Amino acid sequence: QVQLVESGGGLVQAGGSLRLSCAASGRTFSVYFMAWFRQAAGKEREFVAAISRGGGSTDYVDSVKGRFTISRDNAKNTVYLQMNSLEPEDTALYYCAARLSQYGGRRENDYADWGQGTQVTVSS
Repeated sequence: QVQLVESGGGLVQAGGSLRLSCAASGRTFSVYFMAWFRQAAGKEREFVAAISRGGGSTDYVDSVKGRFTISRDNAKNTVYLQMNSLEPEDTALYYCAARLSQYGGRRENDYADWGQGTQVTVSS
């Protein structure tokens, strides 16, 4: 099991940027496929982005392609989500998730370990 703690959320105007971080502890970070999900008020949690164990492969939901970038630093046990050109529709609670596998996925059930979330609010 790995413990995940997100940070970096906040209030930003439309068009602005934020960088989310997710710090992992408990097990060797580099064996985990990592992902970001988000949940807006009144909606189901949705996949945002994922990154392979070595960082060489990434996946994004269409709505954030070209605006968000997922990356990881295995030496620091941290995964990041750089969010640019933010829109009010990006307002949500953002979660970091980990999967002990070389394979990723876009479903919540693909990931066993979750952080508590960090709130991102984008004003128009």
